[in-house]
Amino acid sequence: MDSKAEMFVKRAKTELDSAEILFQASESKKLKASLNIDEDATFFSGAISHAYYTIFYCAKAMLLTKNIQTDAPEIHKKTFDEFKRVFIETGLLDVKLLMIYKEMIVRAESLLEIYKAEKKKRGDFTYNTIPQANKEPAQESISNAKEFFKHCNAYLLSKN
Repeated sequence: MDSKAEMFVKRAKTELDSAEILFQASESKKLKASLNIDEDATFFSGAISHAYYTIFYCAKAMLLTKNIQTDAPEIHKKTFDEFKRVFIETGLLDVKLLMIYKEMIVRAESLLEIYKAEKKKRGDFTYNTIPQANKEPAQESISNAKEFFKHCNAYLLSKN
């Protein structure tokens, strides 16, 4: 795997770990006390944001396997659009995922839907909702990020 792609995968894993840490910290009164944080504080919005970035960095790593790099401005939109064009619209990812998971069919379109939903949720829950109300969306975001990471990492490892 290209060193820059590998860097993005490591960043994606760090983002996933961060999402899980923030979720657990939101649930643990003992941890909050040890960090001198108000026991009513939650970090679910942060968990949602970090889960989204897991997906974002996975997509960037996958695009690098096709020599496509996305940059600012509008890096998130460009990354989403290129991921969709290169891996979904061409059917490339479906074929590759089928080869990786011979018995378990994973549709690339479902990964795109995860990406799209988490991109929207990152905006909605980061800017428009009180943090305490975000527990269920945060759990779902972490689950989606794990799913996306698992399949993208399998794809990337198959490129070696």
